[in-house]
Amino acid sequence: MNSVVDIKGRADVPILRLSDVSKSYDGRTPIIRGVSLSVGEGERVALIGHNGSGKSTLLKCLIGLHPVTEGVVETAGEIFTGSPYGKQRHRIRRQTGFVFQKHCLVARRTALSNVIHGLLGEAGSWRAFSHVLAPADWRRRAYEALDAVNLADHALTRVDRLSGGQQQRVAIARALIRGPRLLIADEPAASLDPAAGRDVMDLFSRLCSDHALTLLFTTHDMEHAIAYSDRIIGLRGGVVHMDRSREGLTVAELEGTFDERA
Repeated sequence: MNSVVDIKGRADVPILRLSDVSKSYDGRTPIIRGVSLSVGEGERVALIGHNGSGKSTLLKCLIGLHPVTEGVVETAGEIFTGSPYGKQRHRIRRQTGFVFQKHCLVARRTALSNVIHGLLGEAGSWRAFSHVLAPADWRRRAYEALDAVNLADHALTRVDRLSGGQQQRVAIARALIRGPRLLIADEPAASLDPAAGRDVMDLFSRLCSDHALTLLFTTHDMEHAIAYSDRIIGLRGGVVHMDRSREGLTVAELEGTFDERA
């Protein structure tokens, strides 16, 4: 398994590809409809749109958390319809890191233990319950991930004693411990104050540059979308309304994505 510092990538190789993907939870009302797009390795892509446009659903479909209703998904070389299962699901999870809007950390455990939780699902992963039980190699990798997010000196601090921005960094380190090729973040700065939000997005940008990570993130902050992406995809009503390079785009143009009357 790759360490955090060994991640490589090629911008000309698609790491994500969706072909006519639709998703409905009730069999009648589509949340996403006929979405086709491709994301190359090393790209930073912002996914924007109003609440209910299908952004979070699309992210979860990409890694098999939710099965797609129609269409084909290719994630990190794994092709599936519906939902991946068994070994294929495991291979996808090993190559992707997912950072949720809510940190989903265990408050009374240390930052180090929370990062090691990112290895749950691996062979012998009952040892990932706590850093005390974890093998030395897992602890080393967790320290490397915390160092990558500038939190190595807080490794043994309980996460409920950390600030919101620091907790989000722990969540990012937990996503990094597997050595992923793809980092997916769902509104990673939404619960943070503006300064902490910028710090977290700066961190994502640095990690992508340092480790050739592909980044796909959702945001309602149009300034973040422009500043921290190479490309911006807008969803409206479950379909791709816009797919453009961020170069030359203005906040006013992006805000049009949220106008359902347009």
